[in-house]
Amino acid sequence: MAERNERAYEKVIEHIKNEIWQGTLKRGERLPPERELAETLGVSRNSVREAIRTLGLMGFVSSTQGAGNFVTCDIEQNLRESFRMMVMLGETNFLQISQLRCGIETENARLAAERIQPKQAARLKELARLMREEPDAQKASRYDQEFHSLLCEASGNRLIKSLFSAMLSTFNDFISTMYARIMEDSRQAEALHSAHQRLAEALAAHDAEGAGEAMRIHFEVVDASIRREKPL
Repeated sequence: MAERNERAYEKVIEHIKNEIWQGTLKRGERLPPERELAETLGVSRNSVREAIRTLGLMGFVSSTQGAGNFVTCDIEQNLRESFRMMVMLGETNFLQISQLRCGIETENARLAAERIQPKQAARLKELARLMREEPDAQKASRYDQEFHSLLCEASGNRLIKSLFSAMLSTFNDFISTMYARIMEDSRQAEALHSAHQRLAEALAAHDAEGAGEAMRIHFEVVDASIRREKPL
């Protein structure tokens, strides 16, 4: 019975995926009622609910009480949960996450150099200044997070922004802790501040290579700090 139920639940997921693939269902549209799906596919309503619950956890379906279930595309939720589970299961660590961010954000910086708007460039310069001047490491780390979030927006690449947002949401506490550690070492702090300033200036000048190099230096500082400390 358990195997039969599992196949039924998977059958519903495959049906919904195929409807999306064929264009019958589009983002924002309401799924057929549970009873209708159950009758169409010859499965129980429990199997339909389990499929919808799973798709909801994956970020592809959202449920509104009294209104029904709707097709969504919240890939950040999917990625966020995946990153969190990988860390909890010991399948990755913070150094690997930092290395992944470096790859993503270096390319992101190059894209942003081509597409950044004047207001965005001005705000990045302001955030770089605020980070350097703010004595409270926790407050400064929030400027840091805003800096990188704005940079992702400036690139115009939605997938990069989603990847970054998922990682940032999952590792916010880690990022704050690492920032505080770096600020305790004056040389590391200066290197990080200089990297942010250099990055902001390169972006304002639409210098893609300079922006990529500044981002590489930024993550050299972060990775060096991670390696020197015990795992968090």
